[in-house]
Amino acid sequence: MKIVVLDGYTENPGDLSWEALEKLGDVTVYDRTSYVDAPIIAERIGDAEIVITNKTPITKATIDACPNMKLIAFLATGYNVADYNYAKEKGIPVVNVPTYGTQIVGQYAVGLLFEICSHYGYHDKTVKEGKWEHNQDWCYWDFPMIELYGKTAGIIGLGRIGQATAKILNSLDMKVIAYDAYQSDAGKALAEYVDLDTLFAQADVIFLHCPLFPETEGIINKANIAKMKDGVIIINNSRGQLVVEQDLADALNSGKVYAAGLDVVSTEPVKGDNPLLTANNCIITPHISWAAQASRQRIMDITVDNVAAFLKGETKNVVNK
Repeated sequence: MKIVVLDGYTENPGDLSWEALEKLGDVTVYDRTSYVDAPIIAERIGDAEIVITNKTPITKATIDACPNMKLIAFLATGYNVADYNYAKEKGIPVVNVPTYGTQIVGQYAVGLLFEICSHYGYHDKTVKEGKWEHNQDWCYWDFPMIELYGKTAGIIGLGRIGQATAKILNSLDMKVIAYDAYQSDAGKALAEYVDLDTLFAQADVIFLHCPLFPETEGIINKANIAKMKDGVIIINNSRGQLVVEQDLADALNSGKVYAAGLDVVSTEPVKGDNPLLTANNCIITPHISWAAQASRQRIMDITVDNVAAFLKGETKNVVNK
């Protein structure tokens, strides 16, 4: 069985092992292939039966060019870069890793908020540049210090990751409210469910933890920002397309939104003309919420399990049934 990994570097830059996968077949691993549809993708797949990808797209044209393809496995939860409906028509299951980074993504989201509230990195830099040594006072701060105690956090999407974030926020004695189309008892134990407009009106901090669906695309837009408190903080380490980026940039520059902490943007890698790159008080990190070694090991383990199950005729974690 031939197995090809199209973009393995971000999953395994050298601190993990492909050994378990190699026990399942003849494995070829490419660090990178292409993040846009290109002929090289089909060339590298060739006659492989199993294709493993993270962000390399698998389009209808690629599927047609690779008639030996029998399984598409994602090293991720998201699978929107594959034409999974066409793959279903061709009898090719698409499998993903549904849960691997719940805790670390929640941790990272709150970490972005902490950085906004206290500007650790900035103040470390100024101390090392000599500002504290030569300061006339015994301490200084160049940004307002924000205490989270008693403030209201609004979480859009109270699934596994949203709940992980809510647990941390509860420990800070914040009031936690949430909007989710599907309410659960686990969610009710951590947050008060409210409608979306109530969340926008009441939240001092808004966390985006919802999937990217047609109804959530661009949920942070000019009209909804207008419903928010002045000085709201927005945290997004879910999907960049949840935000209308020019609208958020305008709100940051006007001060309507005090700050944003983003680990995702609409096009990745980020384009140089993205308006958020020059917006006021906007932190952008390169989509690394998921990247702790422990979570990447879980991705590896579950992907190997997915492939092994397929080989046994017991395909699991199929997203295009």
